[in-house]
Amino acid sequence: MSFHLNFQFRPKLLDTLPGYGRDTLMQDVSAGITVGVLSLPLAMAFAIASGASPAAGIWTAIIAGFLTSLLGGSRVQIGGPTGAFIPILYAIIADFSFHELLIATMMSGIVLFTMGALRVGGMIRFIPLTVVLGFTNGIAVVLFITQIKDFLGLPIDNMPGEFFARLTALGAALPHFDPFTLAVALVSLAILVIWNRQAGKVDWMRRFPGPLAVLTIMTLANGILDLPVATIGSRFNGIPQSLPEIAFPDLNLSNVGKLIMPALAISMLGAIESLLSARVADSQIDDRHDSNQELMAQGIANFVAPLFGGIASTGAMARTATNIRSGARTPVAGCVHALVLLLIVLLLAPLASHIPLATLSAIVVIVAVNMGQWRTFAPRELARYSNSYRAILLTTFFVTVVFDLTLALELGMVLASLAFIFRMARLTRIDPVALAPADAAISAYRLSGSLFFGAINKLETLLTCANDQTRVLILDLEGVINIDTTALDILQSLLRSLHKTGASLILCSVGRQPASLLSRSGFDQQPGVVSIATDFTAALEQAREHCKT
Repeated sequence: MSFHLNFQFRPKLLDTLPGYGRDTLMQDVSAGITVGVLSLPLAMAFAIASGASPAAGIWTAIIAGFLTSLLGGSRVQIGGPTGAFIPILYAIIADFSFHELLIATMMSGIVLFTMGALRVGGMIRFIPLTVVLGFTNGIAVVLFITQIKDFLGLPIDNMPGEFFARLTALGAALPHFDPFTLAVALVSLAILVIWNRQAGKVDWMRRFPGPLAVLTIMTLANGILDLPVATIGSRFNGIPQSLPEIAFPDLNLSNVGKLIMPALAISMLGAIESLLSARVADSQIDDRHDSNQELMAQGIANFVAPLFGGIASTGAMARTATNIRSGARTPVAGCVHALVLLLIVLLLAPLASHIPLATLSAIVVIVAVNMGQWRTFAPRELARYSNSYRAILLTTFFVTVVFDLTLALELGMVLASLAFIFRMARLTRIDPVALAPADAAISAYRLSGSLFFGAINKLETLLTCANDQTRVLILDLEGVINIDTTALDILQSLLRSLHKTGASLILCSVGRQPASLLSRSGFDQQPGVVSIATDFTAALEQAREHCKT
């Protein structure tokens, strides 16, 4: 369907329905069941780590996961809460409240949908890899730090959201760690690591996801032994075995302004992670996703999920990869995954009360470790790249860990832009062209690269390139890829300077973009411009003829 030329809304599901048969349905159902079972422990763990209830994570996975698959632009994308969101969501809840988080998430949904409707999905790819690596690794570190409290069973009632205050609180509580909680966390971690390693060798273990395996084992152990550790039941009174009530959050206009930056942070991270996940999935299934449709679907999911008490959602790389490995063919698998989660909640919710929080913490720790690309920080790896690469990577990483993701993304993009401007300016060259002694009244220069504001210091040398004997100045623009208004202003000043001395200007070998700007500005029609020649030979002949007159 389409409303006007720039807006198109066509879910990928519609493209997969023609020819959809029983075999494809069975593959999608099988994959959906596998991913649905895997999503249960991850949804609860990510929600608790974000400062929300486990039910908030589960309903996010159900509602947002269903809408992402139903309306998205990828065949196999799985939506839901992810570990990357934890630092942002935790900070919003700490600084404001869970109620304000719901409003910020809905605001981010509007931003995401607008980005997709305006068809700017491809612009997300403009974010440099150095910035992505920096804040991804930074998020992994912050995610790891947020799990120290539950991993060690530290007696901290309210964990601060600010980095240094959080470290201070952890340091003060560290001597009072709970040995039983630490033991459960370490056993859970060991089971998860061993299970993941053996899953590649044992076929039946591969079909039983590691997070679900450790969750099942430790929940049964706790139910039998009644371990003295915090559980979902003791902290959250379990998970409601019923559908949540739909409620629109009370909107306090005085807080909307304060929530703009958090909403933008959620939307930017959601867009980046979702489109990166979809692009990785494309390479595994030989398909091409619709980035704008995916953003609109994520926008709808993030607007609707808070109505059910859900938190922020995006494309989940690990669950999407599991979906692919399990044989998913179409978005139907993602819809089945959400329905499986719904059935689990309605039928097995009471059992969740025995899940140890330390086990969920161990799951998140593994997610944090696997999320980071730690080899990037190896001295040998860093030595391979330029100083600007290292500066952008390390600055983005540091600011993400110590301050927040929004500032890190902004600063990383500014540094990357400045580095790009510097590199482009270095490529700009203005070289004199040697002419015959008989052409003493003619000066010629060959320009190359980009004539833009970043190369202003080189462009200003044009103002002194003509000597007192020059009657005609030739500028060969064959190597110029573009000209901006700053360079055009320099050319205007050069033309005025030549006009004062009675000299003229000839341009030659002008490319399409420079020619368009010169024509639109009327530069080629000004007094003192002899012509715009096709090549340097023709320009030199015209200059010689002009000198004879």
